[in-house]
This record gives sequence, C-alpha cells and structure tokens, in this order.
Amino acid sequence: MPESFPRFELTNQIALVTGAGRGLGRAIALALANAGADIALGLYDVKRDSGLAAEIESLGRRALPLQMDVTRLDQISQAVHLTLATFGRLDILVNNAGGGFNNLIENVPEHEFDETINRNLKSTFFTSQAAGKAMMQQNYGRIINLSSQAGFVALPTESVYCITKAGVNQLTRCFAVEWGKYNITVNAVAPTFIRTPGTEPALSDPAFRADVIERIAALHRIGEPMEVAGAVVFLASPAASMITGETLLIDGGWTAR
Repeated sequence: MPESFPRFELTNQIALVTGAGRGLGRAIALALANAGADIALGLYDVKRDSGLAAEIESLGRRALPLQMDVTRLDQISQAVHLTLATFGRLDILVNNAGGGFNNLIENVPEHEFDETINRNLKSTFFTSQAAGKAMMQQNYGRIINLSSQAGFVALPTESVYCITKAGVNQLTRCFAVEWGKYNITVNAVAPTFIRTPGTEPALSDPAFRADVIERIAALHRIGEPMEVAGAVVFLASPAASMITGETLLIDGGWTAR
C-alpha cells in the first residue's frame, strides 16, 4: 500500500478566530483561509469593516463576520450559535483575543487585574467550552490557544499578563486531557514580540526595541504575524493529529538561553 504522507491542508474545514480584526488574529484568519478553511470572524466591533471578510472571499473561501466581545459570555454563545447555524459545524477554534496592561506590581489596581484575567484566561475557558460542546457532538475538533512567552518568563511591568498566559498553558493541558476521547486536540502557541499594531508603540522606542532584539537570542529580529499563523495552521491540520496538550514557543530563541 502507498505510504500516507502528512497532510497540511484544511479544505472545507470551518474555523472560528477570535480577535480577528487586526494583528495576529487577522494573519491567522487569512492563513487558515489560504489553507482551505471557511472562517467565522470573531470581532470586537463587527460594524467596523476592515476589509478582512472581502480578503478571505477573494481566496475563494466563505467569511462570516460576528460580533464577539470575548469578555461577554452572551456574545461568545451567540457567535458559536451563528457559526453552527451558517456552516453546519465547527472544526477549528483559535482563541486569539486578549491583552493586558503595563504596570509595576505595587501599582496594579483591581480593575486592571480583573480585566486582564477576563480577556486572556476566562474568555479562553468559556469560548473553548462553548465551541467544545459542538466539537464533542461531531467527535472532532482542533482548539489552538494564544499563549505567550510571558507564560514562561517573567516580564517586568507585565505580572498579571504573565500569570494569565501561564494559566492558558495549564488550561490547554486540562482541556486536552478531558477532551481527547472526543478526538479533540487542544494546543497553544506562545509568541515573542511580533510586529503588530498592538506592539508598535513599545517597539517604536529604540532602546526597548534593541533590548528585545538582543533577548531574541537566536534570530535577533522581531517576528512577523504570518510566522505565528503558520504554527496555528500546522496545529489545526491533519499533520498534527497526535499533538495535544502542548504549548509551542515561537520566540526566536528568547527562552533557549
């Protein structure tokens, strides 16, 4: 019999990407579409047309813009419901939406702590829960969470962000162990500083940028969004069917030294 080679395409798969409006989310949505998936776009403000749906349709795939503030469980539930109603199934979930604040530990107010927990950890849990129920019924699913190198190393002024991303890593393991029997894999990717609108203000500081490039010990450069998107496509693909509960660092060697 001919050998079965790894397959990386996502033809006719249905993916929901949260925080799809810009930066990493936008790149991930486009990369999944390029690999063959139709895309439900979870957007913080669905009325703000960024042209992403049109770009996905130009690739020959379907796009469904959805109102999805991931800190609101009602919008999570509605987005998953509309994805299923429109496409009939949900194969891939990418929990990309998140964020945080820069503040010294002694100055962190309660509202910053709570908002960071909600945006990064609570949202990942409950979006996975909502999507996972559909994946359990169809006995198939791929969930990819956006962690960060901040879940592995301590970054000054980002203590709360760091602990939420460490939490995402452990959440990934817990979901993987419980849902493996439903043929659902759950993994995470953990990028270093990537060139996005969110990192642009910090990276525009020459001293900060130089320090970051020095700490990216092996490659000595800032990452690009598609370099993260490529890892997401791989983890969503049939080629990664035996990988679950893992967090893949995409850090150019930052944590290797």
